[in-house]
Amino acid sequence: MTTTRNSGARRPTGPDPDPDPDPAPDPAPDTTAGTGAAGVAATSGGAAGRSATTRRGTRTPSASSPGRRTASAPAPVLSDRALGRATLARQYLLAPAAPGTLTVAEALTHLVGLQAQNVKPPYYGLAARIEDFDPRELSASMENRAAVRIVTMRSTIHTHTAADALTLRSLVQPALERELHGFRAGLVGVDQDRLVALSRDLVESEPRTMAQLREVLLKEWPDADPLALSLVARCRLPLVQVTPRGLWRRSGQVALTTVDRWLGRPLDPEPSAEDAVRRYLAAFGPASVKDMQTWARLTRLKEVFERLRPELLTFRDERGTELFDLPDAPRPDADTEAPPRLLPEYDNLLLSHADRSRVVPAEYKGLTWQGNYAYRVLMTDGLVAGVWKLEENADSAVLTIEPFAPLGRGRREATLAEGERVLRLLAEPSVTHEVRFGAVRRT
Repeated sequence: MTTTRNSGARRPTGPDPDPDPDPAPDPAPDTTAGTGAAGVAATSGGAAGRSATTRRGTRTPSASSPGRRTASAPAPVLSDRALGRATLARQYLLAPAAPGTLTVAEALTHLVGLQAQNVKPPYYGLAARIEDFDPRELSASMENRAAVRIVTMRSTIHTHTAADALTLRSLVQPALERELHGFRAGLVGVDQDRLVALSRDLVESEPRTMAQLREVLLKEWPDADPLALSLVARCRLPLVQVTPRGLWRRSGQVALTTVDRWLGRPLDPEPSAEDAVRRYLAAFGPASVKDMQTWARLTRLKEVFERLRPELLTFRDERGTELFDLPDAPRPDADTEAPPRLLPEYDNLLLSHADRSRVVPAEYKGLTWQGNYAYRVLMTDGLVAGVWKLEENADSAVLTIEPFAPLGRGRREATLAEGERVLRLLAEPSVTHEVRFGAVRRT
């Protein structure tokens, strides 16, 4: 393997989507959660899918604890920069997990899954977060069914541990049901319960593509909208994408079966909404109620936060929004160094808050998207600072970085070093590795 550096003006020519992306891409980062009538179908019971992080913050802080408001002391204000550092620390992005300290399963659990609209983002996301990440570890987890690709938060494909898939799919089911309201006109005369039963029988007899499933459904309901028929199956059945889809350097077309058939275990019938709040804060906090509603696309979460208020800390952001947090969660100093990171398209860091000011500068808002495609994102100093792409062939792997503004010598060198680290993890070792800068993309 040969590593070279290049600062030439060659630049990405457009978005770098997966060659075989999954349908229904995540909404652009400016989209916030809906406020439909359906709410959280979770109870305070149900322990399936809990991790060590779900129990953090269960002690009740004293009135003198930082962030605990008293009658005479208003909630402390956290700057956008401080919020960004806190979230980056929880995302393993201030410093990747040291070798041997974090398994793929532990990372997936703590992060509450990874966005996986395309095949490669979970691998790129873990490479940014684990210093010695081996893509084969995630691939093996999927092949042995310890991890799966399934529709959960925001009605998008996520890679979850098997335990979390069984819990989180149940948690977000009300949001998925609400999604069907906009397609009622195309479902006139369709018995949805019968459609769901027929679809389950079909995909559990053998994994099927959505096109194959839709073909059978159209024979039953020829006057219905084909897309609407597909969405009923997608939203009402907990469908997983079976392997080899999602495997490292193998993959395959999307073929579906039910998660309970694939894993041999049933969905959690009573997922804990309180547990979900704790886990969200552990991975994305400090955060507001609206932030979590954006992440999960669930409504009526305020009452859950209120039940947890005695065990949580409270803060305010620069705009006065109330924020909640776990007492023992990391909140580094706002001036803590945040080295460059290369994140995949649709990374949950950029999609899990209603107010993304902590990681997205106002002047760069919208620059990481083009139509329905999202670019891979360069972060410097804890903020979105550019985009990148990786081009591979039989002889070389070229990682091209396109910043939104000149980086300066020190930051440029650190960015090149991070690009080289990522190439060592993700590119074939037998080919030439090159990290180069494209032209600065003017805002």
